[in-house]
Amino acid sequence: MPFRNRVTDILQVELPIVQAPMGWIARSQLASAVSNAGGLGIIETSSGELDAIREEIKKMRELTDKPFGVNIAQAFVRDPDIVRFVIDQGVTFVTTSAGSPERYTEQIKSAGLTVFHVVPSLGAAKKAVECGVDGLIVEGGEGGGFKNPRNVASMVLLPLVRSQVDVPIIAAGGFVDGSSMAVAFALGAEGVQMGTRMVSAAESPVHENWKAAIVDAKETDTVFLNRFHSPALRALRTEKTSRLERETETNAMTEFGTAMDLYFGGDMEASVALTGQVCGRIDAVRPVAEILHEVRDEFFQTIGSLSDQYR
Repeated sequence: MPFRNRVTDILQVELPIVQAPMGWIARSQLASAVSNAGGLGIIETSSGELDAIREEIKKMRELTDKPFGVNIAQAFVRDPDIVRFVIDQGVTFVTTSAGSPERYTEQIKSAGLTVFHVVPSLGAAKKAVECGVDGLIVEGGEGGGFKNPRNVASMVLLPLVRSQVDVPIIAAGGFVDGSSMAVAFALGAEGVQMGTRMVSAAESPVHENWKAAIVDAKETDTVFLNRFHSPALRALRTEKTSRLERETETNAMTEFGTAMDLYFGGDMEASVALTGQVCGRIDAVRPVAEILHEVRDEFFQTIGSLSDQYR
């Protein structure tokens, strides 16, 4: 069965599944696989390596003729002209995150681009809508990466935001398969964003040690760091992150170490492996296309089974 809703119409995609914009990871190798499989690949800018990002966007157009987007993670922006940079790359869809929607929404919209803003609370969602965003990515605290220190689970946050706003919602944090996607839709979403599932995919550029750690992890094998600092973050449990979890006076951002040694060198203690709680539900490294097609099939099987059972 085909999907058809506001998210698929806006993004011009077959599947309302968006790949999260992880720094250094969300580049053409992974993003093109997502777009080619019918979802929406996203290119990151949080690494700050804009010359490399420009080349990655060129590669995207060589690897896929399907739609894709770019993320602007505001807390990590180093170039004051980041919006002009994105516009100049010819992309039409932008997600903004890690900051206020007041900062860039008007400039992005004035250039004719579509923008969804990432929000961790109802207040942030209302503010983003007031600023004129086209949609929201509503992010629960289960997800990996950078978080609001006062995190709220998707099961609570998603229906709360849906009850107060009318714009399309993409749900993030805790979504990994077709059944969890069906839950997101029941709670008011019209799409889902997947991060950890994409980090563990065959086309992900991260070292196999990180992928293996995700596959081997239990649902309790993440830690929530920096609850008393900013930004907070959720990461895979290692010796380093277990120590940081107990040292509440230490800002974990100061101990990120050498990220590249973890990301691409496989040293799991060299830095912090940003990972969501869904690691406990991932049991294998699989190709992106296989993942997305299974999510689609399981979604329709789930809603069909519920309909048959409770009609």
